[in-house]
Amino acid sequence: MDDARAESAPIGVKAHYRRVHVGLRRPSNWFELVRYCVVGASGYVVNLAAFYLLDERMAYLVAFTIAFVIAATSNFVWNRVWTFRVDHGVPHRQYARFLSVSAVALCVDLGVLYALVEWAGIGHVPAAAVAILIATPVSFLGNKFWSFR
Repeated sequence: MDDARAESAPIGVKAHYRRVHVGLRRPSNWFELVRYCVVGASGYVVNLAAFYLLDERMAYLVAFTIAFVIAATSNFVWNRVWTFRVDHGVPHRQYARFLSVSAVALCVDLGVLYALVEWAGIGHVPAAAVAILIATPVSFLGNKFWSFR
């Protein structure tokens, strides 16, 4: 939305536009995003490694779900301590919120994973790698604005 359209928008939309505009100009928000991506990259490796180890032992969707929970738990700890540097709130409540956001991201992951494996014929691990990347924006936004706010 450009400035001219923002001025003619309803008050709530104007406030939201200004908040986003100010947020994008703060370097701390960009550093936070970089830290989130570093934690996410480590979770990505944990997720794929666990999935690789479990994939031959059980159904691939079950293996992916277990690997996802392992990686999500690791990511919660690192995001709370390092990315968002949260020293307020009750950790178990934030973890519940984090897992709720992760459940939504997991649904996206599983849908993409299933489509890539069953419909596109892609191998399990490469399909999982793509699915995780597609679901990442969902988890970042949910965690930034709800889990760790």
